[in-house]
Amino acid sequence: MIVYNVTCHISSDMEAEWLEWMQNEHLPEVMSTGCFVGVKMMRLLTQATDDEGVNIAVQYTAQSMEDYERYRDTHAPALQAKTREKYGERVLAYRSLLEVIE
Repeated sequence: MIVYNVTCHISSDMEAEWLEWMQNEHLPEVMSTGCFVGVKMMRLLTQATDDEGVNIAVQYTAQSMEDYERYRDTHAPALQAKTREKYGERVLAYRSLLEVIE
């Protein structure tokens, strides 16, 4: 299993709006690609003392590296552009790829 982790930094004043958009629009769009079998959103509880805002980790689970690569190559550019168009620099994202060790 592969986990595509996207950690987003959002200003506190727009957290509720962003979460609603994620749950009602973005996550359903990503999941409709058929590249992932699950998704979880988690709020980071540890933050740097000078860090203002909220950090949310979104973890998409893919069955295989091929499924992730299909998402990355075919779907991600348009979905990321759509997010940038809506939020610009108000949402900063850091992406990482993990392999589940069983």
